[in-house]
Amino acid sequence: MPTTPIRMQAETKMDQSIEAFKNNISKIRTGRASPALLDSVQVDYYGSMMPIGQVANLSMIDSRTVGIQPWEKGMGAKIEKAIRDSDLGLNPSSMGDLIRVPMPMMSEERRKEMTKLVRNEGESAKIAIRNLRRDANEHIKKLVKDKLASEDDQKRSESDIQKVTDRHIVTIDQLVAAKEHEIMAV
Repeated sequence: MPTTPIRMQAETKMDQSIEAFKNNISKIRTGRASPALLDSVQVDYYGSMMPIGQVANLSMIDSRTVGIQPWEKGMGAKIEKAIRDSDLGLNPSSMGDLIRVPMPMMSEERRKEMTKLVRNEGESAKIAIRNLRRDANEHIKKLVKDKLASEDDQKRSESDIQKVTDRHIVTIDQLVAAKEHEIMAV
């Protein structure tokens, strides 16, 4: 069946969109500490910018504090500066070789902002999924027009693609709901 690869390719791309969405919302701060929050922080390491995870060990000290252990003695000050300069609103402090990054309590207003941000990310992910569905359906219509597939194949494939799309949309809704719960529960 010539339409099967198109459906499979669309499903693969939708799965990738879900992974990208998960990655995006993992960076959205809840009241709970997570080393993943610092993934976007870049540190000046001998003239080149490196992710913080490539110059230090990140760990959880307690539920509200991330610990950073630089691999080299001189990196502590640079790591602290990079965290302060990031737009995360965090204030690290040194205790010998260990850098502690406490997560401040989130106000109710900030929680609502974060929830709105999660919903916007979810809507963007849904739009990406729907665009993939549209592209796959157009590709199938072109096959039918070129007489490489029958109209029955087209109907069956469009139905299959719609089922895959619906399943991915439900997954996004579940991820959004879980993240909203995580933001509001802390």
